[in-house]
Amino acid sequence: MSRSVPYQPLWLRLLHGVSGIFAIAAIITGFLVYNTYDGRFDKIPFPQIGDIQRIHGTFALFFLIVLPAFAIYSFHARNRRLIQTNSWEQLSQVGKPIWWVSLQRLANTLILVASVFSVISGRMMKEEWLPAGEINDIWYTLYLIAWCVIVGCLAIHLLMSIKVGGVALLLSMFSLQVRTEDSPNQWMTRYRTWWSSLQTNFGERANQLLDNNLSLRIIEGFVLIGVVVAFLLPLFFSE
Repeated sequence: MSRSVPYQPLWLRLLHGVSGIFAIAAIITGFLVYNTYDGRFDKIPFPQIGDIQRIHGTFALFFLIVLPAFAIYSFHARNRRLIQTNSWEQLSQVGKPIWWVSLQRLANTLILVASVFSVISGRMMKEEWLPAGEINDIWYTLYLIAWCVIVGCLAIHLLMSIKVGGVALLLSMFSLQVRTEDSPNQWMTRYRTWWSSLQTNFGERANQLLDNNLSLRIIEGFVLIGVVVAFLLPLFFSE
């Protein structure tokens, strides 16, 4: 691998890649659902796919399944890529390098928050609503807004990645290189080490996390609780 291409942890590439594939597939099929049954703002004359709602729902469900692991990894192993305690101050420094970095951190955080709104509102929607012309339902409206935010933040994420790290940063996410310490046969050993450290210093580590970025911990709680709610909703609102 060229020195100009940074190395990304294997877990990041796997979770980032899988969740990205499902999210993009859900975005594309979601637009086709909108294009077929809604189109209040504009429509594109694409051929209609009769089962497009089920196809979109399948990709959205896969995205929901991957979301917990991706969120936990993002809030802990990659928390430096999310908003920091001084992010709002840095966002006022428009045009400076730190502004670009902070903008990307904000976009990354908003993707996780909007994902929660998308999966919850999506689980509350009924398949028969759109074919029946019910396009003003609050859950459908929230669903549209959430996915629009995800699309916008995803665009910012990609553009800022190129701005901050160049094409080399994007290429690093597709690299097949795996360092010895990052290989799958080391995962259990690293997990045991992490779990042992967590048990030994739980109170100290918990206080450190809260002191370092309380707002991020609140967002993490909202995202994880929201994901659990999305999984449980069909049990209470199946009909």
